Amino acid sequence: MAKKKKTSSKKTNKSKIKTNRQILEEIIRVDHAGEYGATKIYDGQIAIFGKDSKIGKTIQHMADQEQEHIDKFNDLIIEHKVRPTALLPVWNIAGFALGASTALIGEKAAMACTVAVEKVIGEHYQEQLELLEDDHKELKKTISKFRDDELEHHDIGIEHDAENAPGYRIMTKFIELGCKTAIAISKKV
Repeated sequence: MAKKKKTSSKKTNKSKIKTNRQILEEIIRVDHAGEYGATKIYDGQIAIFGKDSKIGKTIQHMADQEQEHIDKFNDLIIEHKVRPTALLPVWNIAGFALGASTALIGEKAAMACTVAVEKVIGEHYQEQLELLEDDHKELKKTISKFRDDELEHHDIGIEHDAENAPGYRIMTKFIELGCKTAIAISKKV
């Protein structure tokens, strides 16, 4: 008599991978800080150009999107019980100063600032999308949309002749370095 093969009644469920809590906190903390800083940069530029000038209206469009972003991250900070960065007061002053100082140089310099900041943020958001697992589909969707908004801002800067700003290459590299440093610090502090 042949023995019956026992078949395992255990299902081989593929265990769902979850995003590490520390990674989630860092993502929300740094994105909150970045969007806060972006609103301050545009506040500084609008303080110089005004809301009703041609360039002011363009900047206001971007500022409105950044406000939507910070509002969402304000909600996520609360929802996920994440401590915001302790450096918000620094980013408040630094963001406004960066926006105002580049605007004082001129429209092209203000747009060069936008190009540099949004390039770094677009890349940063893309990296985050690769870190998040499927347990945070809504957050991935939000970050994807915000990445697209930031890249739109980058392109607006290019369309407004940013590359012809005085000292464009040096200015943008300096601003990019500052953004990358702020990102690294804001994840932890």
